Amino acid sequence: MFFATTAQPQLRRQAYANAGRTLERFMDDALHSTANKPCAYTQDDASFTLTLDVPGIGKEQLSIAIEGAVVRIASKEGAVRRYSAAYELPQDIDTALSNAKLENGVLTLKLVKKMPVSSATELIVH
Repeated sequence: MFFATTAQPQLRRQAYANAGRTLERFMDDALHSTANKPCAYTQDDASFTLTLDVPGIGKEQLSIAIEGAVVRIASKEGAVRRYSAAYELPQDIDTALSNAKLENGVLTLKLVKKMPVSSATELIVH
């Protein structure tokens, strides 16, 4: 059973109170999202190759972190431009054999695949 109320519905003004800040965050995310950053990805049997456009950023202003199969690329504090991206690859990366090269605003990462090592031991039957 439904009951009719005579009170006026209240407007939800609080949802719009910080609309300027929300719009600012939305625009900032849209301008700095990874969807806007061109990235070329290729792979062969031994490695992955990522090619990214990072114009206006010098090699001393870039930070590249690899943890397992996740590659994070970001501009350091004080860089002229902001850049931030993360990529998850299908296989872990061998950081000792991988390298990064920056030429004319194009960052090329050659990421060597980490080959799985078997930890199986053979038992002797007595």
